[in-house]
Amino acid sequence: MSYISKVLEFDEIEDYIVSRGLIKQYKKVKEKILSGDLKSVSFKKRKPKTLNVYQFRINDKYRAFWYFDKKNESVFKIFEISDHQD
Repeated sequence: MSYISKVLEFDEIEDYIVSRGLIKQYKKVKEKILSGDLKSVSFKKRKPKTLNVYQFRINDKYRAFWYFDKKNESVFKIFEISDHQD
């Protein structure tokens, strides 16, 4: 896996985080990812693996889904955060 230098979010992600009170937790997880501590956030590739979609855990309830930027593989883009318990 590539070194991760930057985390980008689609516009609606910020609204989702704010509306569910996840700002502090999300920032903490983002710092862990940028520091290379991927194991503690359950960082993994989703199935089917051919889609190249990954996920990480924000807390027990929420997961973020993302993919590597095609132009710069040290950057990843979060396209969805969802409640995996629904």
